[in-house]
Amino acid sequence: MKTKSYDALFDKYTQEKNIYESIVLVGKGTGETIFSKAYGGKDIDSPIIAASITKMFTAACIFILIQQGYIKLDDNLLNFYEPAYLNGLHFYKGKDYSYNLKISDLLCQTSGLADIYEEGKNCIKKQAIISDTFISFDKNIALTKEKEAHFPPNCKNNAHYADINYNILGDIIEKVTKCPLERVFEKYIFSKINMAKTYLPVSEKEYIPMVYYGDKQLYRPQFIICSKASGGCISSARDLMIFIQAFFHGELFDKKILHEKLYRKLQLSMYPIYYGSGYMRIKMGGFSTSFLGKGDLTGHSGSTGSFAFYYPEKELFFVGDFNQMKYPALPIRFVLQLAMFAP
Repeated sequence: MKTKSYDALFDKYTQEKNIYESIVLVGKGTGETIFSKAYGGKDIDSPIIAASITKMFTAACIFILIQQGYIKLDDNLLNFYEPAYLNGLHFYKGKDYSYNLKISDLLCQTSGLADIYEEGKNCIKKQAIISDTFISFDKNIALTKEKEAHFPPNCKNNAHYADINYNILGDIIEKVTKCPLERVFEKYIFSKINMAKTYLPVSEKEYIPMVYYGDKQLYRPQFIICSKASGGCISSARDLMIFIQAFFHGELFDKKILHEKLYRKLQLSMYPIYYGSGYMRIKMGGFSTSFLGKGDLTGHSGSTGSFAFYYPEKELFFVGDFNQMKYPALPIRFVLQLAMFAP
């Protein structure tokens, strides 16, 4: 392997941006580690805010519940909520589509719902940078109702990334299992594949790492705790490597489920990312990689700089963290270059 190229690339990214601590781990599908490097006192067992990689944990639990016969991808949200609760959630061009929403729309980011985390002058992300804030699930629903949706559910080739999709999936998991999400994650994922350093915090008594925004350190435990199914997990590079391999190798669920829904291109601000059955897909060999490389990268990145991706073309896995909120596209660019350097 071109580990010297990986080494130089890692140094470049940590030196050119405001990166104070970072970790990268590259492994083969056989379990062999071929490259590992840390910066700023991190190691492969250091706590990482998984952020949106948590969505893959949520997706895995949905797939497991489908296999167990508890839910189906085509289940309507009316199966789980009273009509009055859903009313006005999805409003587009004068028509309420709330009763048309299905689990598959949430899973594949094809619901069309607005993203209150990123959208608007007073979006949740901007609020979280300023101060720690707890936003309940009901408040998430209420805030989403205040914004018009972007398109009708499952409309043509449209997809729009929104945390509310996975917040609702997490709530459905709790309703179906009659267990809190942290216990479901532990039962179906963490204990099953020995992710010893991974947990979904529910209290400030549990360790929650700091995250940087530029040169400012932020401690946001309440925001992390309320993110739950869309971005609340704490993990480590070692554990993320265990998970990403188990997810795509079928150790948690029948991986044929992953091919039941087609990928769709996300909104322009998320270029060059497509979204499918609970994870991102980035095409190699396009404009974003100067037409170099073959195949696809599949997995997820997080707004805190975390990443966990699979490169089937070379049977390689890339996980790690930059712990920097100011540059959310940083892990995507980094992993694309890691894949390009692969022999």
